[in-house]
Amino acid sequence: MRRVCLTLPTDRACAATLRAVAEEAAYGARHFGVEVRLLVLDSSGPAALAAHREAVAALPPEPGVVVHHFDEDEQRDFLRRAVARSGVAAPDRVLGLMLPSGVSYGACTNRAFLIAEALGCASVHRRDSDSRYQYLDGKPVFPIHHELTALGRRAADVAGAVSRSRLDPALADRPVAMVGGSFVGEMSVDVAEIRALDPLVYDDLVGLTVPAGYPEVWRRNLVDEAFRGAGTAAFTGDLTTLTTVSPTRVDMCNVAFARGVYGRVPLPPATDTIGSDYFLLHLVHGARLPGVLHNRHIVNFHTPERRSDAGFLAYQLRLTKFLLAVPYLQAVYAGAAAAGDGLLDGDGLLRASAVAALVGDGTGIDPVENGERFDVVERSYRKLGGRYAAAADVLAARRERLLDEARRDMADFALLLDAWAPLVRAGEEDPPSTKGSTA
Repeated sequence: MRRVCLTLPTDRACAATLRAVAEEAAYGARHFGVEVRLLVLDSSGPAALAAHREAVAALPPEPGVVVHHFDEDEQRDFLRRAVARSGVAAPDRVLGLMLPSGVSYGACTNRAFLIAEALGCASVHRRDSDSRYQYLDGKPVFPIHHELTALGRRAADVAGAVSRSRLDPALADRPVAMVGGSFVGEMSVDVAEIRALDPLVYDDLVGLTVPAGYPEVWRRNLVDEAFRGAGTAAFTGDLTTLTTVSPTRVDMCNVAFARGVYGRVPLPPATDTIGSDYFLLHLVHGARLPGVLHNRHIVNFHTPERRSDAGFLAYQLRLTKFLLAVPYLQAVYAGAAAAGDGLLDGDGLLRASAVAALVGDGTGIDPVENGERFDVVERSYRKLGGRYAAAADVLAARRERLLDEARRDMADFALLLDAWAPLVRAGEEDPPSTKGSTA
């Protein structure tokens, strides 16, 4: 029986989302005859963690569904064993990259990837705690339907199960590596207030995400569409496309990868950096691996904590770090697009060594360029005034540190890329304890 991993990483209270994702797991097992490992990776505080344990304990038993709920201590125990068995260089540093003290969107997903490999799963399906499902005729619309329909199958065999195909016929024999959709509702990056306060400042800031040299009309479209997902239209029926999926059409709350992707290449483990977990979307596209794009979009919402003073400042720091990471990441994405099939081995799977070479090359960004990007951010925040101006003061005080972190984050990623294969093998040899898991 095929085993798959549906994962929900969280660091906040989300018992309702947990129950909803459990329903999706049951749907997948029931309709596709697979075993679904529902993996909740919990970095929440004591109160939320206790509420999640209660929610997990109350889940009704479902045939084919096994629930794993690991707090950070349990995750760290597995990671320590895997790192020790792997024999990687700088084991303490690698452990810190897998489970850092700060927030890391890439690291939490990397832990899901590693545990899924250890559990013998063929794919990982990721959801987020600040999202929920759309409904049609009173029933939730689950993305796992399209994910399990296509993932891992030869693209030519999937062509009859989708609404349309826009895939190069030369890629028909390759397996589907990724299935994804987007979101509706609030913007994925919380910059709507900036747009409302000053559209010109918004253009300056979001424009930093557009690669240099793009024609103005393209740049304008990318700025206008950035972080908006699929808009606000409600789901009325399925539309699926077999293609090499554009990274801008998929959100990480609504994506699934075959193990031939994440089993070979992890995500950048940068801390306090939004968007760092989107790396594999670009890599799969650059390598011309087939995917399916669907319209079972998930509903995105912003939690109240982000609106608090502390939450606001933390978010501006994460946004700034993302904008400073963009040149490094875009250098890798451009290299991946240029390499194309050169990223794959003889079996059509990603070559980690080729990706590592691109990441190494990407560390050579001119530091003057990033200093100028920082100036744009600081200047923009001061124009906005109020708490944005206060955030600009904090950012200015941390300028050199933030610029240095952007450089070091890519070096950390290069280290993790070298360690990934040994870590995966070590995890498979000594899987995480199933104590507390429920079937």
